[in-house]
Amino acid sequence: MPHSPFEIESLAEFDAAVASGSISGFRVQSVDLTARTRLLLTADVHGAVFLGCPMAEEAARRVQRDGALVFPVVPDLPFDPYRGALYTADELFAGLARGYEETPDARSYAWFRRTRAEHDIFAAVIRGMHDESMSNALDERLRAGRPVVGVMGGHALARGGEDYAGAARLGRALVRAGFDVATGGGPGAMEAANLGAYGAEFDDATLDEAVRMLGKAPSFSPSVAQWADAAFAVRERWPGGGDSIGIPTWFYGHEPPNAFAGHIAKYFTNALREDGLLARSTAGVVFLPGAAGTVQEVFDAATPNYYESRGAPRPMVLVNRDHWTARLPAWPLLSALAAGRSMAPRIALVDTVDEAPQALLRLGAAD
Repeated sequence: MPHSPFEIESLAEFDAAVASGSISGFRVQSVDLTARTRLLLTADVHGAVFLGCPMAEEAARRVQRDGALVFPVVPDLPFDPYRGALYTADELFAGLARGYEETPDARSYAWFRRTRAEHDIFAAVIRGMHDESMSNALDERLRAGRPVVGVMGGHALARGGEDYAGAARLGRALVRAGFDVATGGGPGAMEAANLGAYGAEFDDATLDEAVRMLGKAPSFSPSVAQWADAAFAVRERWPGGGDSIGIPTWFYGHEPPNAFAGHIAKYFTNALREDGLLARSTAGVVFLPGAAGTVQEVFDAATPNYYESRGAPRPMVLVNRDHWTARLPAWPLLSALAAGRSMAPRIALVDTVDEAPQALLRLGAAD
């Protein structure tokens, strides 16, 4: 997807910009420029910003002297705070064969826990820069893309059961209906929806078999490594599946990202992650059964619909009547909030997950 014409995120883009005569005012994001010293010594760089770009010392002195701002590479971090692209599961789980604790995902969480406990202001700034880089990359991924449907649901949903299979069918149906699927990017219902989007490229029997394979490692507890290995085994058996988006967080370190989201925007700040996920769900949100986190997301989505702070209300579909009216009765409150307002024809409660795609399309077409 295209990014800002003033952002440079690769060596090829850097070379093209310099060849045009100037990189004045550009933002160069996490590009290794150690082999471009000659160009940096001669190019017009006034007003340029270099974010975590390795370069020769003489080049750094020269560009700063001529009016550029240089944010240096931060040593000893398990992540790049200036990265210009979303993560992939392969990146986050690199080194999994040595144990989950050795992966960039686990090491980033360990760094987060340590620096948060120390109340380190520099680390807080680094986390903020990383999360804003994620938001920027996420918007680039979604720009001019298909309408996005968010799928929310609990992390505790075990693989292999009918509820998990239903959430996977939902993700598949949404992709086949022309939507991008975005989830919280973690285990349980979130993984199932991303799995369904991945399986949309294949015949229906493939998804059934994938769910059975995953059922051999039903939960990320007690072993994240075994849980992740099962997912990578599915991907290896059926490579080249469909794309979807996962937006997980290190705030809940007990929730690893799932391997079926093709693009992963992982955040340190959970509030930024949750609001960003809902704000980018332009075609509405489907809420599968969940606990406190999913209840919170229901009303995080309802509030801008109530006040129309993001424009016209967006569809909200709650799945499983018993769950949302008896176990956790969010539906009666949501209905009361919607009464007499423009959001009323944009909410629905359905009994089964297979009803959700049609309900979403119906609400999206409502007057």
